[in-house]
Amino acid sequence: MQWYFWVLLIAAIVIMLFILFAFIFSYVAFRMAFYSSPKEKEDPHGIPKGEQFDERKEEMFAMIDEMDAIPYERVYTKSYDGLKLSARYYRVKDGAPLQIQVHGWRGMGVRDFSGGCKFAIDSGYNVLLIDQRCAGESGGKVITFGIREKYDVLSWIAYSLNRFGAETQICLTGISMGAATVLETAAFDLPKNVKAIIADSPFSSPEEILASVSAGMGMNPKFVMPFIKMGAYLYGGLKIEGGAEEAVKNCKIPVLILHGEDDRFVPTEMGRRIYAACASDKRLFTVPGAGHGLSFIIDREGYEKTVTGFLLGVFGDKNG
Repeated sequence: MQWYFWVLLIAAIVIMLFILFAFIFSYVAFRMAFYSSPKEKEDPHGIPKGEQFDERKEEMFAMIDEMDAIPYERVYTKSYDGLKLSARYYRVKDGAPLQIQVHGWRGMGVRDFSGGCKFAIDSGYNVLLIDQRCAGESGGKVITFGIREKYDVLSWIAYSLNRFGAETQICLTGISMGAATVLETAAFDLPKNVKAIIADSPFSSPEEILASVSAGMGMNPKFVMPFIKMGAYLYGGLKIEGGAEEAVKNCKIPVLILHGEDDRFVPTEMGRRIYAACASDKRLFTVPGAGHGLSFIIDREGYEKTVTGFLLGVFGDKNG
């Protein structure tokens, strides 16, 4: 009877230790992937680490400084769950098509769109450069990889139509997580004013990008994903589901997907799969040798030519 007691005791201790490990590991995963401290000050020059970015950092810094010097109006709206959402509004001319631009994970609009925003302005588009929830002057503490952010894009569409008029024509533009976010809106019955989506370096789904990044960090996705999902649910009230690849199966507007062929964060294959799944008129432009979000810098001529041609096909020559 005594040995049976010790077996049960040891088993109970092992189970408790595993449960404790699960809660701790899932909390660490939540903090790394989803939590954003409102107290942290973002540095527009805080470009990602790695040789691909180091090689271009001076060029990127110059673009960021040039973008940050352009006058803008700070505007606000509210999210569906009551968060304050903030954006920079760049006005070129009344009646011009509007680009709503959405930055990436732990990013900033002025950094992630330092090239793309100025290019849009120079091309005659008004721009709403938004701060995603948990970034810039927007509220929130939980980054959700597009799961909740896609509803924030709907809030900005509603804001735009209310302020600029019911006939305002809109293009949704995003990079990285922002690209996945705008693609996820394709699953909604969008207002007829939303004419197109441009997605630079999008991931196929929150689950797949989390698994991919985990593998890149030397962890087995099959082992860590249950803990990541557990952390997201317990500490962020978030269920990991959906994604851009699934959403575009119901897309009804033209889509342009851009992706670097040497993307070491979001595999290029994800962009190709989204393109293949898209049900609407679509285009795909990939840039050899370009890392994550660097296609504009590596092949600016090809990038601008592709985007210009795509938008001309959507809006016509409305900015000339």
